[in-house]
Order: sequence, then C-alpha cells, then structure tokens
Amino acid sequence: ALPGHLLRGLLPLLTIFHLERAEDAARRAGLSTQPIWRKLWDDVMKTRPPNSESITCWRKKFLETFFSNVLHGVLDVSSDWRLHDRHFSPLLHSSPHVSQLTLCNLLQGAVELTAQHNHKVLENLAGSLRVLKFQHLLSCDQSIRRSLVLLLHRLIHHGSVSQVSMCSWPVPDTLLLVLILTMSAGFWRSGNALAYHGSPCGLCREEDKAQSQESAQEGAERGCNAEQEGSGAENQKRSPKEADARTTSVLSGPRSPPLRNPVCEETSSEVPCGHSSIQGGSSPRSSSEQLSCHPIPQKTRRWHKPAVGRKRRCLRRSRGHYADPEDLYDFVFTVAREDNSGLLDKTRTTEGENTQNWTSSSPGSPCTGHTGCKKRGGPAGILSLKAAHRFRSVSTLELFSIPLTGETCRTLSNLLSSWVSLENLVLSYNGLNANISCILSGLRALSRHPECRFRVLRVSDMFSHMPCLELVRCILSALPQLRTLSVSFDLKNQLEGSRPEASPGCSEAEIPESCLEVLEIRFPREPLHAAFLLPVLKASKSLQQLSLDSATLPCPQELGLLLEVLKECTPNLKKLSFHDVNLAEHQKEVLLLLQDPGLQEITFSFCRLFESSTAEFLSEIINTVKRNSSLKSLKLPGNRLGNHRLVALADIFSEDSSSSLCQLDVSSNCIKPDGLLEFTKKLEGHIQQRGGQLPFTHLRLFQNWLEQDAETAQEALRRLRAVCSVVNDAWDSSQAFADYISVM
Repeated sequence: ALPGHLLRGLLPLLTIFHLERAEDAARRAGLSTQPIWRKLWDDVMKTRPPNSESITCWRKKFLETFFSNVLHGVLDVSSDWRLHDRHFSPLLHSSPHVSQLTLCNLLQGAVELTAQHNHKVLENLAGSLRVLKFQHLLSCDQSIRRSLVLLLHRLIHHGSVSQVSMCSWPVPDTLLLVLILTMSAGFWRSGNALAYHGSPCGLCREEDKAQSQESAQEGAERGCNAEQEGSGAENQKRSPKEADARTTSVLSGPRSPPLRNPVCEETSSEVPCGHSSIQGGSSPRSSSEQLSCHPIPQKTRRWHKPAVGRKRRCLRRSRGHYADPEDLYDFVFTVAREDNSGLLDKTRTTEGENTQNWTSSSPGSPCTGHTGCKKRGGPAGILSLKAAHRFRSVSTLELFSIPLTGETCRTLSNLLSSWVSLENLVLSYNGLNANISCILSGLRALSRHPECRFRVLRVSDMFSHMPCLELVRCILSALPQLRTLSVSFDLKNQLEGSRPEASPGCSEAEIPESCLEVLEIRFPREPLHAAFLLPVLKASKSLQQLSLDSATLPCPQELGLLLEVLKECTPNLKKLSFHDVNLAEHQKEVLLLLQDPGLQEITFSFCRLFESSTAEFLSEIINTVKRNSSLKSLKLPGNRLGNHRLVALADIFSEDSSSSLCQLDVSSNCIKPDGLLEFTKKLEGHIQQRGGQLPFTHLRLFQNWLEQDAETAQEALRRLRAVCSVVNDAWDSSQAFADYISVM
C-alpha cells in the first residue's frame, strides 16, 4: 500500500525474500524490479551470463542460478546480506523458478534433493522443471543410484521434465547411463518398489487405487450390459465357471497391461504407420494424455495370461526398505564383464525366467544385423523390460560427447523402438561409426508406431562412417515423417578406404516422399555432387530450409546444377545457407541466388565472396538486392568486406530501392570504427530521403576491429542504435590474432 515513490526507494533495500514478496506490489505500482535483480546478479554472481542480451527476466535468471549454486555448494548465502534472512529457505523459495537444472560429478545434487528435509523442494521442482542435464558424471555407489532413481521417478514419471541431456562423459558408467536412458523412456518397475523414506511412491499408490476402481466399475458395467443384451442361447453356451474366471480377471487385473516389444509383434499384427496416417490419418493423443503418468493402455484379450513371467524374483516391497540393491542390475542392464578369472560381473539371471531376447533375429527386431551391430547370444546388453511398467517419458533426448558402445547402442535402439513421446533426438560426438545403423533400426520401428511423434534428428561426430549424402538417404528412407534432419561430420574416416562401399539398400532404392522441412549437412570436406543430392530434394517437396557446410565443389558447373535442382525440386524453399564453401569463382550463381523471388533468407558465411572479385561484382550484388522485395535477411559473415564494401552496402536502402531487407549480418569482416561511422552516416542520409521509413531493423557486428578506436566506435554504435537493433561484442582482435599465432 506504499506510494510508488516510496516503494521505488525501498525495493533496493530489501532482501531477496522480501523482494520476492514485494513483486506484485511493484507491478501494481507500475515499477519494474528487473534493474534490481540485474544488480543482484552482478554483485552476487560476479560473472557475465552467456547471451545476456536475450535474457528477458533477470528475476528468473538470478533465482534459477542461485538455486543451482546453493545446491552444489558454490555459493555461501552468508556472503551477502540480501541473501541472508531468517524467513528465507534458499532451495525452497527459489525452486519454483527453476526450469533447467544440471547435475554433475557424483550426483551430490540428487542426493540432496531426495533427502527428507527437501521433500517440498522436490515437489516444487516436479511442477517447474522442464530440462534436466547431466554433466561430467562419475561412477557412483548403490545408495547414490537409489537417490537418482527416486529423483528421476518424481521429476519425469510424475513431473513435467520434457528434456534430458547428458554431456561430457568420456568414460561412461554403463549401468548409470542405461539407468538414466531407461527412466527417461518411461520404463521402470512399479512405484511400489520405489520406497521414499520408508513408504512406496504415494502417486503410484493413488493411481493404483483409481485404476482399480475404474477397472471394477468398467467390469461391472460390461457385466450388466452383457446380461441385458446377451441372448439366452449365448449365455447357455458359456459355462458358469468360465464366466466367473473372466469376471475375476477383470476385477483383479494387474496395474498395467504387460509390456510387449512392439517391434516383435509386427509379424503377428502389422499396423501400417505410413506418411499419410501421420499427417491426418490418426488423431494424436491430447496433451493431457501425453503428460499422464498412467501406463499406456494396450488392448489385450482379458482371458490371456500376462506376458510377464510368474517366476520372477520377489522385489522385497516391505515398507521401510528398498528393493534388493542388486535388483537394479537385474532390471536396468545385464552387462557381461569378464574379469581375469573369466567370471561374469554384475550379471544375475534367475533360472526359469522367460527373458525376452531383444536382439533375436526375428523379422521385427530393431537391430537387424548391420555392420557394427552384430548380434550376440546370451543376456549381454539385453534390456530387461519384462517386469517394467510404462510411465510418462520425455520428448527430447540429447547425448553430447558420450562414447556409445555397441551394447549401449542396442539398448538405446530397443528403448527408441517404443518411445512414442520422443520428438527430438540429438546424438553428438558419440563415436557411433557403424552403430548408427543400430540406432536407425530402433527409430525405423518407432516410425511405424501409430502414435509416433518423432520429428527432429541431429547427428554429429568426428568421423563419418559413410558419405554424408548416403547417410541422409538412409535416414530419410527409414524416417519419412522427419521434419528436421541435421548431419554433421568433421573428418572422413581415419583409414582411407575403410569406409564401406555404397549400400544398395540406401543408394539405389527410391526415397519415399518425406515431410522434411529443414535439412542441414556438414560435409567432412567431401565433394558436393548435385546428382547425389537430387533424390533427396525430390523426396522433400516441403523443404523450407537448406544448409550446406564445408562442402567442396568438384567442378565450376556443379553449383549451377545445384541451383537448377533447387529450383526444380524445392518450390517452398525459404532459407538457404552456405558455410565454408569457396564461392570466389561462382559470382554468376551468387547473383542468381540473390534475385530468387522465393528465398527470404540467404547466408554466405566464410565463402570468400570478394577474394578475387571486382568493384562491379559488389555493385551487381547491391542492385540485385535492391530489386528483390522478398529477401528479408542477408548474412555475409567472414567474407572480407572491409570498410569500403560495408559503406557501399548502405546503398541497398537508398530512396530508389524496393528492398525489404530487415536483417544484415556483417560479422568477422575486418570492419574498423571509422568505416562503421561512415556506414551509419550514409544510412541516416537514406532514412531522411525516404521520409524516416526504413525496413532495416537488425545489424550484427560480432568479431570486428572496433576496439581500435573506442570513442569512434561508441559514437557509431550510439547513432546506429537510434536506427536499428545492433548486436556486437567486446572482441579483442589483437588478442585473437595472438591466440591464432600461438597455436599455428
């Protein structure tokens, strides 16, 4: 109830506990607390956050980072009076603002969050957290894994986490890795086995109770309907004993139908999931159903026995105790590790169990014996899902710099084959090589599922196992429903000639029509042949964005052929990008692209455009862009523009121009402060001639030589910001050059 001027003076004097409570009052008074939270960041964190120009809420940014720092013990709340308040619980009061959390090293954060005194903190995270990251993980003992299981069950299965990312794990603990993958996919045993401080999972118990009541009511209703509608003759045919058994199976059914390998069922009941059905054939589930942690219903005949083996080990679900610690090994991953004596470590199987062999050679198996994905007999690498229930799963999985062995790839493939909630998969620097075929097998099985929502695949690695375009063909043939595909490799295979010959299945077979909208290819210095790209583009009529990186053009005519292919096959193309492709001798093709009426964004990044060009070429570029009213964004980073070419580009916005260009990127172009100031003055003159109307709104100036004259640079930037939004950095060109020399 304080007047606005008093509240404005009071806000900077509050602790973060009281500042939080005063947020609504400040909003009603028309006051912004953003400057106070920004000052708090500078005073407490003492670092510049990445992409600070894109931060829209400093309150959330501060509290989210504050939570993480306190959790990992890197911030002492007694270090600043604004953080220390007897009413303030650091983790509890900041947890509702946390949408992204990173756990690292020995998972100390997981242990802390699952401690009994942080029960309310975990409940808050279950509602707010969307992204869970694991970084620099180390092997841990059974008690820590137990805490991790509880955390993942609450945040994923009964929470709102939609993305799991793992990165920088050079020597991954196989058991721990597969544990995270399995629970991210929604597989785990019943919540009754997940004791939380002496009690089974309460949310699972509530679902059990609700589902039992629903099943009982459904069974009673069906019994009444059958009694009313059934004919007397049919009732006489069924014996009383059989009818009683059927009713009993309905009323006392298991918590969820038994999990089955959807791939292995294809031989008995194939359900087509073609391109047409994804677009409009079958309606997707509602968002409430997607986020539900109830098991996925599967229609089974009630008089059939469950597929789950009856003789499996007791889970020891007594109150106050966890399941047998070694049961984690049984359920998550049976790994065959031979020690010096030849014994198997961490491998325990119960005699008489009916274990499903997920790597069998049946026609529906995800791994069909590609190179690098050889089948092995026995339990090694087989994911035991027979005792599992299906919970809510995440929609995005990212694996960065984590080596994946053949065993782990097979396990991941099996999970992927039925991971219907998965929409985005990122595999980066995992050393897949030939094991990429195993991953594709699982994704191919997933694509045939009627509820498949998989849309984005990004694969990047150091070495390419096969030519990039061949891999793209294989992926599109297996996954026609993809919307975004990114394939990136740094180098060709280490051994020249070790790359496999072209696979007839991928190279010769026609690619089915796909839904692809974004295609990004980073070639490991491979020649770009338009003829090889033609089948991909022909199958991608919906393509809107194409990016070609680090390709070499085998002959001068190749780029012209590519443009003809693009014009013929991709009528909906809006964005085209070339990066690190030498276009110095392809001036004619560059001008043709700039006058294309269909393209809205063109990028020539580090393409050496002006390496051997004349002044006439620059004038032709300017005149072409002036006549093109459809081009909205032109990006020219790393092309040695220099001052004089930058100043000339200002003529794109002259009075006689019909250009609609609103974004210009001239980063890394050796631009000095005096050249930027002259460009600004010329731009201001064109604005006056056009009566103050200019479509230009964004200018990017990263990594130029603006530090050489700070005063002139500041004046140019100040005047530019009155015209458009300017994004630049405090880049030191002399230091960058020294760093470059030091590593030569």
